[in-house]
Amino acid sequence: MFKTIADHTECEVRSVIRFLNAKNVKPVEIPRQLVEIYDEIVRANGIVRKWVRQFNDGRTKVHDEARSGRHSVVNDGLVAKVNEKIRENSRFTIRMLCDVFPQISKTVLHEIVTNRINYRKLCSRWVPKMLTDVHKTKGLGRALTFLTRYSEEGNEFLNKIVIGDETWVYHVTPESKQ
Repeated sequence: MFKTIADHTECEVRSVIRFLNAKNVKPVEIPRQLVEIYDEIVRANGIVRKWVRQFNDGRTKVHDEARSGRHSVVNDGLVAKVNEKIRENSRFTIRMLCDVFPQISKTVLHEIVTNRINYRKLCSRWVPKMLTDVHKTKGLGRALTFLTRYSEEGNEFLNKIVIGDETWVYHVTPESKQ
């Protein structure tokens, strides 16, 4: 079964164009060859000619060149400041952050909170998605403490561990609409 051109990356198609150009296939013939390879009608004569011209001018890479564009306003300092504000009040909203950082758009702030700092919303609170290095270190420390005590006291240590059926009641009143 053939794949369509849409199933392939642009770089793969450009590689085929580069290969066919190196074999001295005429630019007019390359779209026909692409149809034979990908079993799909290609309507990209202009793009094929553009890439053939670039390869003939000495270009060897099939990947897009880096472009100059707008510089990102997101930097490590801004991420640290946003994280600090979240730790001050875990019930913040993106709109509240916009009041604190008026120069940053809501979209960028949401991207910082969800992708860079890795928080997610849970019962109107922002909580970390993953354990931080501090959480992992504390857990490892507790486990090592238990192993040390077990190696020193043996089964006597295990007898000191109390297991029972308990009910924990937390008195938390989250501000939610639920």
